[in-house]
Formats: sequence, C-alpha cells, structure tokens
Amino acid sequence: MLRETIGANLARTVARFGDREALVSVQQDIRWTYDEYAHEIDQVARGLLGLGFAKGDRVGIWSPNNAEWALLQYATSRLGIIMVNINPAYRTHELAYALEQSGCRGLVAVPTFKTSDYGAMVTELRPTLPDLEHVIFIGTNDWTELLAAGEGISSDDVAAVEASLHPDDPISIQYTSGTTGRPKGATLTHANILNNGFFVGEGCKYTEHDRIAVPVPLYHCFGMVMGNLAATTHGACVVYPADAFDPEATLKAVADERCTSLYGVPTMFIAELASPDFDAYDLSSLRTGIMAGSPCPIEVMKQAIDRMNMDEVTIAYGMTETSPVSTQTATDDPIEKRVGTVGRVAPHVQVKIVDPETGATVERGVTGEFTTRGYSVMDGYWNDPEKTAGAIDAEGWMHTGDLATMDADG
Repeated sequence: MLRETIGANLARTVARFGDREALVSVQQDIRWTYDEYAHEIDQVARGLLGLGFAKGDRVGIWSPNNAEWALLQYATSRLGIIMVNINPAYRTHELAYALEQSGCRGLVAVPTFKTSDYGAMVTELRPTLPDLEHVIFIGTNDWTELLAAGEGISSDDVAAVEASLHPDDPISIQYTSGTTGRPKGATLTHANILNNGFFVGEGCKYTEHDRIAVPVPLYHCFGMVMGNLAATTHGACVVYPADAFDPEATLKAVADERCTSLYGVPTMFIAELASPDFDAYDLSSLRTGIMAGSPCPIEVMKQAIDRMNMDEVTIAYGMTETSPVSTQTATDDPIEKRVGTVGRVAPHVQVKIVDPETGATVERGVTGEFTTRGYSVMDGYWNDPEKTAGAIDAEGWMHTGDLATMDADG
C-alpha cells in the first residue's frame, strides 16, 4: 500500500524517471518528460494559490481529454483542492447541479466541445451560482492569466501546503449517473485513487517502459485513475490519442507512439477492429490493456489478442465509489476466465457475496450481491450522509447493487 499523497508519489517518480516521457497529447502536439510535466504542474499549482484557492476548496473540470486536464488533476492534488469531475456531455441543468451541490469556487473548462457552447452555458448559469468566483477557459487568455497569477508565488509555497496534506484527505468528487434521482458525488481520497491506479498498473505489469493509450474519458475513473495514476505510479507514459474517442486516431496513436497498453470499453475495441484501414496500422508494440465498463464478448477478446497483439489484456470490474477497481483478471489467466469472469479480488481489498435479503455470505457458486471493503471504498457521497449510509454499512462494506457469483478459484 502507498501511504502518501498523490503529489509525494509523483515527486518520487520524477526523481527516478525525470528524462523519460510522461505525457503525450497527440491532438495538441504536446510531449513532456517527467521533469517538464512536473514543471507545468508546478506552474498551475502556483497559479491556483495566487488566485486564492486553498485546501478543501472545490474546483470543477469540464473538458474532454487534453494536457490541461491532467495538469489540473495533479496541481489540485498537490494543494489539497478537491477536483470535481464534470461529464463533457452534461447539459446546462446538469452542470448547474454539479457546481452547486459541490460548492465549486472555480471552474476550468474548454470554450466549446462538439456541438456544445460551454462559454454560453456558463454565462447563463453564473448569476445563479454565487460560490463560483473563477471561470478559466483553456486555450484563452484565462489560462495565461492563471499562470501569471502564480508569478508572485514560489514552489516552496506550494511545497508548504503539500506538506500539510494527508493521504486520507478527499481529493476528487465524481458524479455517478444513477438511474434514479439526482447524481451523487462520490468523494475519493489520495489513498483511494493513488493505490487503485498503482494496483491496476501492477495488474498490467507496468514499468517505466510502458506507454498507455487512453482513449477513454479522463472525467471518469477509467481515464484519470487507471490511466493517469497507473502511469505516474510506475514512471510510464500516458498517451491521449484525441480529445474524444475516435477509432482511427486511437489506432494511429498506438502505432506512432509505440504504445504497449490500450484501454477501452468493448464498443471501442469493436470500432477499432472494424476500421477499414485496420491492417495499415502496426500494432506490434501492444502487450496489454484493459477492457472494462460492460461485459466483454469472447470474440472481441480473441480478436484483441490475435489481431491487436494484446496477449496480456485484462478485464477489470468496479464502480466510481470504489476508486474504481475491485477485481481484475491476471495477464496470464486463460481466455475463458478473462471473458467469463471479472477476475479475482484486487490486492488489499476484501470481497464477499451476500444474500441481498439477509446479508449472510452465500456459498461459492451461489448468486448474491457483490460487496467490497478496504482502502478503495470512497470517503462517502459529498454532503449526503443519508445516501452514504445507504451504500456503506456499519462494518464498512460497500453494497454495489450488482449480482455476482464466486467460483472455487476465487
């Protein structure tokens, strides 16, 4: 277990692998080593301090995948500012709810994305959001002014704040869609997501030589934890093929950047495999990756192994409230186990399958509710003790609402 903050862990990685590539944002033509990445993060952290943000404040990020998203993730974590992940597909009323419910003092966003005019939507809402003091649009003078605000702040000032942080401090609020009622803000700590990213990376056998293609959205745990944090805990490089999923851009990024790992939900892999130019891309560098988010068809898994060279592809299962991964298949599990199951319990996590009516643990092979306990369980739902108590019982077990069975092999 890593008993440190995200910033402290990043500093260790930078010290070891400073001259290795850390981040490539293909669509922005950005390529940073760990030393350069750390410098950029430090600039954003100093800017946030200069604007008056303090530990415990909430700052929203409403943007597709880009380098600035990652900078904000690490800069806020170094200052104990709680980053609020906002789905790029949100409409005005959903944005208003997330900003208001979390009490955001700041919002970082892109001006437009696809057919959405984020600028106009924010302008419409601002009179109704008295807590929202700062709105910073990426790629505009706002971003320049954010960096300029840090000119009177030193790196030592950032380090002083960082020294006051604790691994169990909350650092991220992620709104879960929820099929009924309002979205709930799953509140995650340094220890939650740092360790989850680390152990997912261990499950994929990452080292500093790996290059992880992340076409999945950063606003979700799949991108920011299993992607960014799995990379920085191992000295690996993260590659963003495009601002949003595009099968051709993904295949091109894997080939051009010699990625060793590729992430996606099954439909992403299906789209990539169906590309008319599939055979034109050299995917021989691929070794592993993660398919997650929905059940994986066996044919898709077989094609990922046979046609994409992903012999060590893994399946992961979890939910935002558990940082997210609770179970993962091993790189050497037989294919039927990698497709017919969601793997075994992750390190330092407990799982039990219980009768939904009585709460009693069921026998192996019997269907029950999947419950999990350990470092990965969220701090709670933001400002919602009632819903938190409904999800996490008195003994610390997170009740997922998902049905599962456990076989003789666990």
